[in-house]
Amino acid sequence: MLRFLAACLMVLVSSWLAPSAFAETNRTVLKQADLTGTNMEIIIAVLEVPPGTAIERHTHPGEEAVYVLEGATLQMPDGTEVARPSGQAGVNVRDVPHAGYKVVGDKTLKLLTVHIVDKGKPMTVPAK
Repeated sequence: MLRFLAACLMVLVSSWLAPSAFAETNRTVLKQADLTGTNMEIIIAVLEVPPGTAIERHTHPGEEAVYVLEGATLQMPDGTEVARPSGQAGVNVRDVPHAGYKVVGDKTLKLLTVHIVDKGKPMTVPAK
């Protein structure tokens, strides 16, 4: 019984310490509502990603529209750096992996995101 309790405690502690796809980010949900006539919901949020923070590759169970409020420099997995300027917009489609970069430099990346996703599912799923 003691081994079982110790194993449960280790799993609990490791889940607290494990990095997530959005470790150290700040997501502020501005509005969330059901999408009329569907089994989907719309979530409008602001995501702030400080320098040194990585966003792991992930997917969404629906569409994500992104608008860059405050730009920053991104470091891709191969080490190349790419500017993500203010005013840039994009759309990430259902179940297609994206992100996998780290914010570098001294500027926080600030994004306005609009997700239209399947209701009741996790908004973000780590890419396989």
